[in-house]
Amino acid sequence: MLKWDAEDCVSYKKTEVISMTTEQKSKFQVDEAVLYACKRIKTILEKIGPRAPGSPEELKAQESMAKELKQWCSKVEIEEFTVHRQAFMAFIPIIVLAGVAAVALYWRYPGLGALVALLGIVPMVLELVLYKQFLDPFFPGHPSHNVIASRKPKGEVKRRIFLVGHADSQYEWLLNYKFGGGGMKLFLGLSIGSLVVCIVSSLLKFILADLIKLPMTGFWGGLFRAVGIAMICLAPLFFGAVFMQNPFRSVPGASDNLSGCYVAIGALKVLAEAGVEFENTELVVMLSGSEEAGLRGAKAYVKAHKEELLATDTAVIALDTFRDLKDMAVYNRDLNGIVKHDEQVCRLLVEAAKNCGHDLPYSSVYTGSTDGTAFTQGGIRTSSLAAMDPTPPRYYHTRLDDYEHLEPEAIKVGLEIVLETVCLYDEKGLEA
Repeated sequence: MLKWDAEDCVSYKKTEVISMTTEQKSKFQVDEAVLYACKRIKTILEKIGPRAPGSPEELKAQESMAKELKQWCSKVEIEEFTVHRQAFMAFIPIIVLAGVAAVALYWRYPGLGALVALLGIVPMVLELVLYKQFLDPFFPGHPSHNVIASRKPKGEVKRRIFLVGHADSQYEWLLNYKFGGGGMKLFLGLSIGSLVVCIVSSLLKFILADLIKLPMTGFWGGLFRAVGIAMICLAPLFFGAVFMQNPFRSVPGASDNLSGCYVAIGALKVLAEAGVEFENTELVVMLSGSEEAGLRGAKAYVKAHKEELLATDTAVIALDTFRDLKDMAVYNRDLNGIVKHDEQVCRLLVEAAKNCGHDLPYSSVYTGSTDGTAFTQGGIRTSSLAAMDPTPPRYYHTRLDDYEHLEPEAIKVGLEIVLETVCLYDEKGLEA
């Protein structure tokens, strides 16, 4: 088993671990690339640190990785776009305020209170569920960037494959850090449940008291007073959601998602150092910015390059978080399970995994999304590969996601599968 020594990065044994399906049948030194990745992740975190979406640190990390990529690529570019980084999670205080307003309005204007609470949910649905840029106009813009590094084939470009990892890291999820995934879900469930109770109670009072005109005396008056008092007691639970995220502290993001970045970089490095040149397949590594702010980097890239992407046969593999090997899966659904990825790209990943000795299941991103969503929604054939416990684990989006807790075995398996996928794609492409 590959061993990662965070102090000196030398405790490993080189082995030739995989044989590709290309004509060269080259054997690649994957272990060396994995330890290189771990060492580089440690260096980035020590010298640059956390990388909030659209921050100077995000760009510094991207520039550092772009400098590496120039060794093995024919072209490396850094493209700028604008991100409104606090807009994505701004629905949280909006919902809390809407809930408090609903409780206050319940006593005299229950219909208005229910309406306010329902309107407060709209930003959450548009931002968190659908990843729409609904609140962006209300927040200042910041420059963010995408790195695009391409390794051209020997001949004409007839097909292209993207390996996409995001370079930014999330603001800390305090509830997950303090209570773990189960505790975080409990807090958020109580918050949402309390809001639903307030909406339903306000609607019932509006219908019975204002529309049907039941007298608010005797039984009905006592009942609705009791309900109102219960709503006041539930109101503090709304504020549990406020502690979901600390907007002033971003996390190291070693596994999420420098590991994904270095699976992509490692694949390109290994192929280049093995002297593999594809005849007609262009390999592109993309290090997106502001993924944690609602896939803003990937969305900006697809919007700017959609015609180019559709003009040539293109496949995209989104690589996100290689930490929990037992949970590694091919994601055929994304964006809270709403978006369906391309069936053939998913099958290609599964086949590549089997060639490497791993039987990977299909899975779905039930809460959240990967950069793959932006490409699929743009009509580009895409799948996602990740190794993360969906609970989520306590390191997820917290200060615990540091280089000391990297799992090189998960990175190694991810790198093997990606290398095999790239070579399979070069060999046979995808059906029309």
